[in-house]
Order: sequence, then C-alpha cells, then structure tokens
Amino acid sequence: MKVNSLFKSMFFLLVALLSIGVVQAQEKMITGSVVDKTTGEFLPGVTIAVEGTARGTITDFDGNFTLKVNQGDVLNVSYIGYITQKITIESQTRLSVELSTDTKSLEEILVIGYGSVKKEDATGSVEAVSSKDFNAGAISSPQDLLVGKASGVQITNAGGAPGAGATIRIRGGSSMSASNDPLIVIDGVPMDNGAVSGMQNPLNSINPADIKTFTVLKDASSTAIYGSRASNGVILIVHIKVMVDILLLLVKKMVVL
Repeated sequence: MKVNSLFKSMFFLLVALLSIGVVQAQEKMITGSVVDKTTGEFLPGVTIAVEGTARGTITDFDGNFTLKVNQGDVLNVSYIGYITQKITIESQTRLSVELSTDTKSLEEILVIGYGSVKKEDATGSVEAVSSKDFNAGAISSPQDLLVGKASGVQITNAGGAPGAGATIRIRGGSSMSASNDPLIVIDGVPMDNGAVSGMQNPLNSINPADIKTFTVLKDASSTAIYGSRASNGVILIVHIKVMVDILLLLVKKMVVL
C-alpha cells in the first residue's frame, strides 16, 4: 500500500511539473506602446526584438505594436538615438515602454543624394543643419532658416518683401557669365535653377515649418549624382514626413538583417 501511494505521489508530481512546463512554453499575444520619456510623444519605427531569436516587430506611426511571445522571453526595445531597454515577459499582456534619449551614442544621419549615411561615414564636404539649429524668430522664406548656419554658404535676400528672391552662393561664384546658383533638391526632386514660372524664389513653394533638415553638398563630388547642374553645390531639403519614412526604412532593413 505504501509503495502504491508512493508511486501515485510521484506520478502526480511528474504530471504537475509537465503541466507547468507546457504552460510556460505556451505562446501569447502581447500588445504595447512606446513613447519618448521626456516629451511623452509616441515613437514610430521602434524595434522590438525577442532576444536570441529572429522574432520581432516595429511600432506603427502611433507607437503601437503587437508581438507573439513566451513567458520568460526577453524583449530588446531599441531606437536610433535612444537607450535600449530590456524587458522580461512574465504575466504581462500589455507593455507601456518609455525610452530615454542617449546623448552619448546619438549619431547624426545625413540624407545625401544617393541615400542616408552616418555623419562620420560621409565623404566629401557635407554639412547638415537640422531643425534644432535653425534660426528662430519671424521667418518669411525657408532660406532664412539657414543664414549663418553653414560655413561657406552666403545668402543675400533681394528685398524684404514676402516671396522676394534670394542670392545663394556656396564657396563663392565660379563664373562671370553663367549661373552661380546651387542646385536645390526638395525631397529628392531637383528644382530648376531658373525657378518656377511666375515665382521669384522656388523655396517659397514649401512651408518653413515643415523642413526637417538642410544638407549642403559643397564640393564637386556632387556632380557625380546630379551632373553639371551641381557644379555650384547642392542644397538638399527634407520634410519632416519624409524623414520619418527614411528612418522607418532604415529600421526595417535592420530587422531584416
């Protein structure tokens, strides 16, 4: 009798242990959101990856995500310019993640004619001016944001009237008879140096508040991208929405790799 009782106890103990293992191995769907800890704004394109596996996802434009996980999984939540967080999955079904900016490892991304590169990897004479460095105050034309912010770039307004043209020179002029104006590229679309018909300044076709970055290509290497039109330099302008799309594309490539 005692032997039978012992076997029964061992059997029930084994079943209980197996049941615990099965429960732990069960997948569950978890949802969550990722925000900036300082501003509270939702972050799109954040990578959420299960450590040690190929499983992962990214947040949508509203900062939300959905992912299948197992209990005990460790999630790596990472984003460009922010400190990576590790979260261990226990009984949670929803996560609210707050990411802090990492000023030490923040690497500036330059948007150039043939893609996006890190600042230290850029070749040639390239200078980027982001929205945090723009001139403040009353801005009547987009070029006013760049005045005095890029070395070797001289901007002279033709007048104070709204919509008035401007003379832009990168490292001075090189011709006595031909145009010395730089090529202006807005979101990858080159603008005619002769401006739009009926418009003195082609930059007035965009809202200064929508500009994310100015990137100035100063040397002759830009002619390999845009041809002879870039012989006087190139000014690349990227809108805020386009910058978000570029970052999402970079994050998707990182997830695939």
